[in-house]
Parts: sequence; C-alpha cells; structure tokens
Amino acid sequence: MNWIQRKIYLYNVTFGLYMLDWWERYLFNILVIVLMWFILYNGSRYVTEFSKR
Repeated sequence: MNWIQRKIYLYNVTFGLYMLDWWERYLFNILVIVLMWFILYNGSRYVTEFSKR
C-alpha cells in the first residue's frame, strides 16, 4: 500500500465509511466536499474583508 492508499484507508476507517455501500460513500464524500468548499469560500471572503479594514 502506498501513502495515498493508506490515507484513504485511514479516512474510511476513521469515519466508518467502509461499512457503507458505494453510493452512500459517494454521497457522504460529496457532502464533505461541499461543506469544505463552503467553509473555505466564506473564510476567504472574511479574510479579504478583514484585510481591507
């Protein structure tokens, strides 16, 4: 197992995704990606507004 495969395996085991079906795993991952995008996008907007002051 290379480094990336180990990290994916650790992610699946940590969050219990190995127990889910393939479509449930994809749904969970899409939800995580959307939440991360939302946090990063709004965080960057906050930082730019804060730096303009």
